Amino acid sequence: MHDSPCAPPALDLTGDVAELTRALLDIPSVSGQETSIADAVHAALTPLGHLRVHRNDDAIVARTELGRAERVVLAGHLDTVPLPTTPGARGTVPSRWEQADGQRILYGRGATDMKGGVAVQLALAAALTAPRRDVTYVFYDHEEVAAEASGLGRLLREEPGLVDDADFAVLLEPTDGTIEGGCNGTLRFWLSTEGVAAHSGRAWKGVNAIHRLGPALRILEEYRPATVTVEGLDYREGLNAVQIEGGVAGNVIPDAARMHVNYRFAPDKTLEQAQEHVRELFAGYALEFADLSAAARPGLDAPLARELVAAVGREPKPKYGWTDVARFSAAGIPAVNFGPGDALLAHTDDEHVSAQAVRDCFSALHGWLTD
Repeated sequence: MHDSPCAPPALDLTGDVAELTRALLDIPSVSGQETSIADAVHAALTPLGHLRVHRNDDAIVARTELGRAERVVLAGHLDTVPLPTTPGARGTVPSRWEQADGQRILYGRGATDMKGGVAVQLALAAALTAPRRDVTYVFYDHEEVAAEASGLGRLLREEPGLVDDADFAVLLEPTDGTIEGGCNGTLRFWLSTEGVAAHSGRAWKGVNAIHRLGPALRILEEYRPATVTVEGLDYREGLNAVQIEGGVAGNVIPDAARMHVNYRFAPDKTLEQAQEHVRELFAGYALEFADLSAAARPGLDAPLARELVAAVGREPKPKYGWTDVARFSAAGIPAVNFGPGDALLAHTDDEHVSAQAVRDCFSALHGWLTD
């Protein structure tokens, strides 16, 4: 359901894109609570006669239908992670402007991840009545939670024709104004051991399952993650324990234990190759895979990507984290990340973006789509 009990807040798509960012920030939109912001986005786009607007639950797709030879997607998610709980945190809701080093800085949850990018999408959707290539604007829900809940994934499954006819996609995740090609893949798995329970006063009667994790921990400690060059970009991999579970009481030798491991792998590998790599590393252990997300190649060899690189005027970088460019890549659409704000500030208590960064992103994409 996406019915709201009251009218959505009005969004001005024709004013300062930085002020539009603030208006978006002030609509609470933690994952699972995106209906209000989806209502506002839908209400703002529907009157624009040059767009065909469609809604799928809390995901909105707006398309130009000009019959251009090329079509590009501009995509961004509407949700944020939960609000900070630290007293005095500035990266919360409602947002606020501050002045620092001669710049206006906007603080609030989602300022970098990714209301600045969504504001750019909305401003472009209003401004570009006749771009030189057709544009599909995608605003989707449930990005900050489990992959199976993704609004973009739902769109690609249920109504692929709205999105998958594009030649190229730009995901407006925060990249500090630099194009970031592709993304690392990620998989998580539980590595389990078994033992024999016993009273800790007679430990020789049991077998300690936690101790049996020792060899696996040594493998992780001695592992040297690779840096892999793919299409000219250097992707840094990572293999790390992120959680350990085991034991039932302070006087019991544990008969079961498990360790949660995260592998971030470069886009030279398929998901299946990444799984095989960790199976070989931890031969003899039982592995239970909990999350599987494929990597995406940089996508910079596409002609549209080369034009975007020229419009931005900065040397592209790799994306180390996983983003939804992987979903576009899996659908056969080359994709890059490009948006305002520093990704290192995402999800922090101090989350913020400068007004100029949002304006610069708008200008670069406007030029690419019109010049």
